[in-house]
Amino acid sequence: MTENRAYKRSLGLFELVSLGVGGTIGSGIFVVPGVAARLSGPWSLLAWAIVAISASCVLLSLSYVSNRFTQGNSFFSLFESVFSVHVAIPLVVLYIISSIFGVSTIAAGIGQYIGFFDLSHILLIEMALIVLFCLINIIGISFSGMTENVLTTLKIVPLVAISLLLIPFIRPENFASTLPLTGSGLLATIIIVYWPFTGFEISAIPVEETRDPSQIRKSLLIVMGIVVSLYLVLNIALIGSVGVASLAASPAPIATAAGIIFAQSGTVVAFIGIVAMLSALNAYIIGTSRVLHSLSSRLSVPKLRNLNGRGTPAYALAAGCFASAALLLLSNHFEALATISVITTLIPYIFFCCASWILVTDTKSRLVSAAGAFSTAAILVIYFIV
Repeated sequence: MTENRAYKRSLGLFELVSLGVGGTIGSGIFVVPGVAARLSGPWSLLAWAIVAISASCVLLSLSYVSNRFTQGNSFFSLFESVFSVHVAIPLVVLYIISSIFGVSTIAAGIGQYIGFFDLSHILLIEMALIVLFCLINIIGISFSGMTENVLTTLKIVPLVAISLLLIPFIRPENFASTLPLTGSGLLATIIIVYWPFTGFEISAIPVEETRDPSQIRKSLLIVMGIVVSLYLVLNIALIGSVGVASLAASPAPIATAAGIIFAQSGTVVAFIGIVAMLSALNAYIIGTSRVLHSLSSRLSVPKLRNLNGRGTPAYALAAGCFASAALLLLSNHFEALATISVITTLIPYIFFCCASWILVTDTKSRLVSAAGAFSTAAILVIYFIV
């Protein structure tokens, strides 16, 4: 290992979009619709809409300032240039923590869908998958990027097909709620619904491995367009076709919905869900290792700042994956892991918006940045108060 090796510029627009979509569309959309339905019934659709607006404002704010990322330091260079190094360090550390919890959350979500096949030793399988994708990434970004392209394609096409196939079965009465909407219930739903929207920023992380860094902003916009459209349509189709009771009772709601409408399709959808979450697992591991490596390089941390002969941060990869696997030994509970990941992610999101407010001074951009910062801050404050 040597700290003087350079990253290989292997990523183009398609790979950046695959990373963003892969990191965003994963365990969340395959698990959270059931959790949200249990918490708020049909009112959960309101939570999906609120979070879609908030996350879109954060993403737009990030896209406005993506040109401020310098090679090798990504988010750190932005936070340091706008707020100071003393603010940048805890923000990046917090993001790394959220990403480590994110990897664990995705693994726990995979476990829930593996349970659909009545397999045993689920925890060991989850940990083995983390190790497997750690090794894939150590081989090199070209191989892990190609893996991400394949997995992302394999999950997007079926999800779009499932949404379209469920739409003809929508019944208006399934949107009628028998329970009143409560503030605490809606807030709990918003927190858990935010999990499927996190991860879009992964497109902006591998700046030093991107052939043309100017493509980062375009990739972010494409990612959010795909994610918001698919999430809203799919959740309307799920609730409208099978009702909240069936979704709320299932740890694998999309597979359950497909199985109710189309006999024998649940197993196929469960397999698609696992593929989707493997894509998210790979993207999160890439993002976590790169941010950890960039911080270690800035602080001159031995080993963690090094790249191997293939141009990958092997020590950072191993450290992040080890921490995520160890977390599963402490808790393999999807909701708990996802909640912590979201809370620790929202704080850096607020500062993305604040940085955009400071650096981009036109009125439209500032309104977007203010909306993103206010909505994410409000969610955090109300969560801890309530």
